[in-house]
Amino acid sequence: MSNTVIKVENLSKQYRLGQIGTGSLSHDINRWWHTVRGKENPYLKIGEANDRTSKGESEYVWSLRDINFDIQQGDAVGIIGRNGAGKSTLLKILSRVTSPTTGAVKVKGRVASLLEVGTGFHPDLSGRENIFLNGAILGMRKEEIKRKFDEIVDFAGVERYIDTPVKRYSSGMYVRLAFAVAAHLESEILIVDEVLAVGDAEFQKKCLGKMGDVSKGEGRTVLFVSHNMAAVKQLCTKGIVLKNGGLTFSGNHLEAINYYQSLNNSISSFHHTGKLEEAPGNDDIRILSFSVLPLNGNEISISSGFSFKIKFYNSKSGINLDTTFELRTIDDVAVFHHAKLITIHKDSKQGYYVVEGVIPSNLINAGIYKFNLIFGEDQRYALFTVDDFIQFEILNESFGSNNNILPGVIRPEIKYNLEYSENNYEPALPHSI
Repeated sequence: MSNTVIKVENLSKQYRLGQIGTGSLSHDINRWWHTVRGKENPYLKIGEANDRTSKGESEYVWSLRDINFDIQQGDAVGIIGRNGAGKSTLLKILSRVTSPTTGAVKVKGRVASLLEVGTGFHPDLSGRENIFLNGAILGMRKEEIKRKFDEIVDFAGVERYIDTPVKRYSSGMYVRLAFAVAAHLESEILIVDEVLAVGDAEFQKKCLGKMGDVSKGEGRTVLFVSHNMAAVKQLCTKGIVLKNGGLTFSGNHLEAINYYQSLNNSISSFHHTGKLEEAPGNDDIRILSFSVLPLNGNEISISSGFSFKIKFYNSKSGINLDTTFELRTIDDVAVFHHAKLITIHKDSKQGYYVVEGVIPSNLINAGIYKFNLIFGEDQRYALFTVDDFIQFEILNESFGSNNNILPGVIRPEIKYNLEYSENNYEPALPHSI
């Protein structure tokens, strides 16, 4: 169709794990010989899906595998999926930061992209110089950039620092200016990764409003990666769901969100049964099991409460070891962020540790939740972090005659005192709740 601005056909991206450039000479010769004869690279047939929960056997991994979709002019598309699903890799290919291993991408129009913090700007140039540099890369004339300049600086709120090298900017200042440049310069396609999480809540709201104007008001195409389902609902009209490098859903954004939320509703436990070195983690920490279980009954509900328990292996001795549990809603709203100091006086030992926490009943509202895990040293240095490790559902319970899920993240059981009097005075109520 004439209004198709992005067409992705059989797109795949393969990475080799471990060190770069350590292949054998025989592999290089074999690869060259297949290329000369017009045949496929034989080593592309070796590889596994990008599954973070298992180590696998192959040294090759498919970050993306056989992706196909079309995007029309003016679409606002939310790309969602768990960490490691391939979202950022897809955006890098669409932004021409990296090339696909197989398949083709056809892009019609100029692309302005905001990927991870640190891309797009030259650190030694000032904010002013980087604005003109980015505009020139997009093919804009100097006069066109000048017309947009004041609007960009005002949106980013960095007027005082506009002639300072961006390497001296804070991460928040950097992202504000980078987004302002990407959104205001005249590109047909705007690509935004999860970097907006660096900004404060007010700026994130401002960015969502601008992206809405870009898509709905100016008819430009927006691709937006986020773990915040509320933001995807607000901004997008279409949704794409990625899982382990594959495209599992493409369509209406609300249907995409519902599909994504249904993928892992029942995953409330993880148990590793293989070798220790193959468990999720790194050289410092290996996660062996994690479970979320009701305190009462067979299902987690508002009144049941729940416990969460993790077993892991620590290989670092002589440190203050700690774990942080972060519970978030499926829309990425933080419920709590709580750390447990496991060892003190730098007396940690190599070995297996079990940590269990208990959440009382009648505290957290019904909904779908997920746990992020952070293992640290001295509550300052991260040894290993993983997002969305476990996802589970708290079932709803009726409130009087109301069977609907009530608004809010918490739903505490509150005791009220009531007194009635015909006289106009304020009775002394006890301080119980």
